[in-house]
Amino acid sequence: MRLRLVLSLVFLAAIAADHARAADAQKTYVGSEKCGECHGDEYESYKSNSKKAHSFASVKRMKKYLSEKEFQSCFACHTIGFGKPGGFRSEEETPKLKDLGCETCHGPGSLHVEKDDGKNIQKTLTAEMCMVCHTKDRSVAFRFKPAMFGGTHNK
Repeated sequence: MRLRLVLSLVFLAAIAADHARAADAQKTYVGSEKCGECHGDEYESYKSNSKKAHSFASVKRMKKYLSEKEFQSCFACHTIGFGKPGGFRSEEETPKLKDLGCETCHGPGSLHVEKDDGKNIQKTLTAEMCMVCHTKDRSVAFRFKPAMFGGTHNK
């Protein structure tokens, strides 16, 4: 009897994990302007105060010094969702994703927008999440709290 219960729980956990993976696969990027429709104060603060809100311009300035491969390697940290389903592809194809924005940290927002449910977006941010791009090699002076509260999350 106990074995059946354990196996049933394992089976249910596997089904729940499959459903979670399927939901994640359905999420796409909508761009920060879409986030601003409901989160206007945060969006305006970010656009006005964060250097990241204009990140593609800094990459574009460097293009003349880089090979095409080097230039595109910058996209992973300077655009939204590059290399991921529905993420940045090019300035022409996906202009709303060319600068870092809300979904860089909070994840793809389509299900959050569609279902108006906070469970469909990454709410809690950690320094470790930032370290994907802010490595010691690239961002010697990176500090989580000033970055977190210096642009959008200043309230």
